[in-house]
Amino acid sequence: MAAPLALGIDIGGTNTVFGLVDIDGTIYFRHSLSTKSYEEASLLVDAIAGIVHNNIPPNHELVGIGIGAPNGNYYSGCIEFAPNLPWAGTIPLTAMFAKVFGLPATLTNDANAAAVGEMIYGAAKGMKDFIMITLGTGLGSGIVVNGEVLYGHMGNAGELGHTIVYPGGRECGCGRNGCLETYASATGITRTVIELLSSNKTESSLRNISVTDLNSKIIYNAACQGDPIALEAFDFTCKVLGMQLADAVAFSGPEAIILFGGLANAKEFILEPTRLYMEDSILRVYKDTVKILPSELPESDAALLGAAALMSKLLLF
Repeated sequence: MAAPLALGIDIGGTNTVFGLVDIDGTIYFRHSLSTKSYEEASLLVDAIAGIVHNNIPPNHELVGIGIGAPNGNYYSGCIEFAPNLPWAGTIPLTAMFAKVFGLPATLTNDANAAAVGEMIYGAAKGMKDFIMITLGTGLGSGIVVNGEVLYGHMGNAGELGHTIVYPGGRECGCGRNGCLETYASATGITRTVIELLSSNKTESSLRNISVTDLNSKIIYNAACQGDPIALEAFDFTCKVLGMQLADAVAFSGPEAIILFGGLANAKEFILEPTRLYMEDSILRVYKDTVKILPSELPESDAALLGAAALMSKLLLF
C-alpha cells in the first residue's frame, strides 16, 4: 500500500515554498519559486503542479494539498485582497489546486499555517494557547485558543499586522495608514532606517547603501557592528511590537508568543527587547506570565509543515 503524503505550500510575498510531507513531519521533497515572477496565481499553481508530479517518491501517494497564504480565508478557500502578493482581488486558490491535482485542498492564513506547524512540531508543542507572529515582508499572526486556530466569523480573524499603531501613520498595502506591519516587519524596519537617515546626521555605515539596496539583513549586520542608526531602528521596532503584543495578550491570554520569519532571526535585537517593552505595557495580571520564544522550526518550514498538517486527517488513513 502506498504511503500517504500531503503537499504543503507556503505562499509568501517574496517566495513560495512547497514540499511533500508525511504524518511524522518528514519532508520528502522541498522546492521554492519566486512568487513575484507569476503575474497570475493560476500560473504559479500550474508551475507547482508540474514540479510536484515529477517528484512524488516511489511507493508514496499524494492525498491532499494544504496551503498557507497571506489573507487566506479558511472558510472560502480564497486569498482575499492580500496587500503583499502580486495578484489583486479575490483568488479562489483551493479550487485552482483541487482542479489541477484532482485532490482535496484547504487554505488558511500563512501565519495560521505556521502556528499549526509550531503546535505540532515546534516550540508550541503541548501548548493550547499561544500567538504566532511572522516577521517577514509583512507581519502575520496566528492566534491559537484552547488548541484551535482562531478564524472568526468570516474566516480571516487574527490580523494583528493590520491593527493601527499610529493613526495617520505610514501608508500600508492594505489601503490604511499606521498599521503595525508598516513598522514591525522586514520592510518596516527598512522604512524606519530611511526615516532616521533623513532626519538626523548621525554617522552610520548605512548611509553608504542605496535606498533600493537597503534591507533588513544589511540593517542586522550593521547592528552587529554597533551602528547607531541600525540599533535605534531595532529599538523602535521592538517598542512598537512590544506595545501591540501587550494588547494582544489582554484579549487572548496566551502562554507564549512565538516569533518566526526573517526579521525574527535577529534574535538578540528582537526577542528580549520586545519582551521588555511588552512587559512595560502589559496588564498587571499578565506580568511575567507570557514567554516570547523563537520558532524551533527551520526557516520557512513552519508554514510549510503547518499547511501540510491541515491535511493530517487524510494522512492517517
